[in-house]
Amino acid sequence: MSQDNQLPLFEGFDKMVHLGFFFILTVLLLFGKINQQNSYHYRPLTIVKIIIITAALGGGVELLQWKVFTYRSAEWWDFISDMLGVGAGIFSYLLLHRKSRIIEKA
Repeated sequence: MSQDNQLPLFEGFDKMVHLGFFFILTVLLLFGKINQQNSYHYRPLTIVKIIIITAALGGGVELLQWKVFTYRSAEWWDFISDMLGVGAGIFSYLLLHRKSRIIEKA
């Protein structure tokens, strides 16, 4: 399919896609950790590991687009959108964790 035949999307749509994919990736990583531990409790090291893993993945993709796949363009805003998605996923988990602790105390 050529570029001319694509549906017109609003400006910044690709950034929202980056944010959404990395949000889902982060939620799935956290969900896996919850299932592995069989508990909602977490250590800050877990969150740091997830940030490092996702930053390496997002940065690696942008580096590949810059150096290997020259028909693609690497953009800082893509990486920033990736990290915003990670932040949103972690924030969502922390809210869920707080809510589960409140329910456990009741």
